[in-house]
Amino acid sequence: MALDLDMSSLYSIKGIAILDQDGHRILAKYYDSEVFPSQKEQAAFEKNLFQKTHKANSEIILLDGLICVYRSNVDLFFYVIGSAQENELILVSVLNCLYDSVSTVLRKNVEKKALLDSIDIAMLIMDEICDDGVIMETDPQAVVSRCALRPDEMNFGDQSVSQLGMSLLTSAKEQVKWSVFK
Repeated sequence: MALDLDMSSLYSIKGIAILDQDGHRILAKYYDSEVFPSQKEQAAFEKNLFQKTHKANSEIILLDGLICVYRSNVDLFFYVIGSAQENELILVSVLNCLYDSVSTVLRKNVEKKALLDSIDIAMLIMDEICDDGVIMETDPQAVVSRCALRPDEMNFGDQSVSQLGMSLLTSAKEQVKWSVFK
């Protein structure tokens, strides 16, 4: 029996974007193909969004019928985009989770070069926060604990059984390889 969920009852967002100080995309994910059907529309929206926000002193803007909450730091701009009916506080909590998670992973060095060096983890952070537009997590510590740590940096209590097994298998392979070459 299939579970039929009404997606409109879930808190959702239209997109997440991180732009540099010139308004160029570093990382972005859009979840509404009606509002953002192609790269062209996404780029036009990002350009317009950046022009309206890069010198502004606020944290929220209504643009093209969408609520955009944003935050800047050094040379990066973080945006969360939602429908005009979405709760602004929910959007701000997603924005804070995104920013705080990235900040933790980058060890408080939130700038373009550091973000580009860890772009893979930033993508994982976005995926942990939101799945196909549905907000899944707003606690930065929970997001970071699932994304940022490599298995060798975790305590055994934090590793899943499969991670632990892979770690032990890799260690055993290394030991066999070195014993053969002696």
